[in-house]
Amino acid sequence: MRAAVPVPARPVPAAPSGQRRLAAGTVLVLAGLLAACAASLAVGARPVGFGTLVEALTAFDPANGDHAVVQARIPRTAAGLLTGAALGLAGAAMQGVARNPLADPGILGVNAGAALAVVAGIHVLGITQLSGYIWLAFLGAAAAAAAVYCVASLGREGATPVKLALAGAALTAGLGSVMNAVLVGSRDTLEAFRFWQVGSISGRGWEAIGQVLPFLLAGMLVTACTGRILNGLSLGDDTARGLGQQVALSRAVCALGIVVLCGAATALAGPIAFVGLVIPHIVRAFTGPDYCRILPLSALLAPVLLLAADVAGRVVALPGEVQAGIMTAAGGAPVFIWLVRSRKAAGL
Repeated sequence: MRAAVPVPARPVPAAPSGQRRLAAGTVLVLAGLLAACAASLAVGARPVGFGTLVEALTAFDPANGDHAVVQARIPRTAAGLLTGAALGLAGAAMQGVARNPLADPGILGVNAGAALAVVAGIHVLGITQLSGYIWLAFLGAAAAAAAVYCVASLGREGATPVKLALAGAALTAGLGSVMNAVLVGSRDTLEAFRFWQVGSISGRGWEAIGQVLPFLLAGMLVTACTGRILNGLSLGDDTARGLGQQVALSRAVCALGIVVLCGAATALAGPIAFVGLVIPHIVRAFTGPDYCRILPLSALLAPVLLLAADVAGRVVALPGEVQAGIMTAAGGAPVFIWLVRSRKAAGL
């Protein structure tokens, strides 16, 4: 009997390597960023064609109305880029520090502190200008985050992820109660505050951007350099200590960058939700758990979401606008629910 000749198995297509996936994801992020910037400059109540857009940027004519529209949208686009990059970078770092996939600026009481400071400035000092809101919001956000970290640091174990989350939730609830008490008793304060509270990048000129730009750049520099620190913390406190890392000091450095970024971004654009929460999960899909890659790509992808939300808000309710903070909440919540249910995100 002749022996059966084995039939060679069909080759199984090789899975794309991590490097190829990372390269493809980076190219897509950069392409999306360019497209979002172009849409932010061209789309609105008065749309502008691509050719006119290029002319307005390369050969500006003050007498041309379309050119003037493009130039007027540049500060708004710049505010979206800076705010989005800050929120994405801070969100990724915050999830790494807290080792909590649901971490966002609210977990450190940043939004609550900024909001209460703005309410106090309106009610007590009579401040109604954006330039005043910026400094009030920044100081309030920084003070609230510092208070959370100090409370969480009490005890032998220091600022553990669970204690940070609990302290942040407790402070957010307390500050929110005080803020609501003030707003209920003052209609004028409520009217002035509600326009800042929804979160928006419209009406932010170069003056407002210039006031927070030094803080944004400093926060980005500090946070972008914490990739290896966050990789160590993601292994757990005991493992990080065994590798020679000073856990308390590492968390303090990361928290400093997060506070500066969140405070400056919240001061500039108001409390915008879901950007810092959703973006790191999307980035992990093609970078893996390495924070040296997650941080810079989160800073590049987050402005895409924020600018896209701002552009969508300009056209869904013409001739009016829907603020970017409302659009990010409407679009970000379903995406995040899908990410959680799919269980495909890499571990923290």
